[in-house]
Amino acid sequence: MPEIKQRSFLKGITWRIIGTADTIMLAYLITGDVTNALKIGWLELFTKTILFFIHERIWLKIKLNQSYDSRARSIAKAFSWRITGTIDTIILSFLVLTFSGHGEIKIPPIYTASAIGLSELFTKMILYYFHERAWLGIQWGKILNEKQ
Repeated sequence: MPEIKQRSFLKGITWRIIGTADTIMLAYLITGDVTNALKIGWLELFTKTILFFIHERIWLKIKLNQSYDSRARSIAKAFSWRITGTIDTIILSFLVLTFSGHGEIKIPPIYTASAIGLSELFTKMILYYFHERAWLGIQWGKILNEKQ
């Protein structure tokens, strides 16, 4: 079902609030460093808002043998978004950990960045699915008739 761009944008904002909070929490739990966790979350606030908007617009163009509001489509969107989001998190975490110091533990930043990104696979798949299902219940911004 088509939707206006403002709806895609607002979905991106609400998801970013949830997703950024999750990333900050996971980064802190893995690194033990609140400063780096906040830096990673702050950076992804920008990159993932843009990526999410693009992802939403692409999925509006994908025509599958499923209805717009099917659970299977929500799951497929969750998987495709998670791949995109995980790659973004790993890259951002690696850059933050490399350029701001990685603390006293001498684990290569790529391992820690990968741990942060891969841990999101589990938490964010669940969170994204429920976010998507909640937005399907909101009628604002849906274009019910192609001529509108």
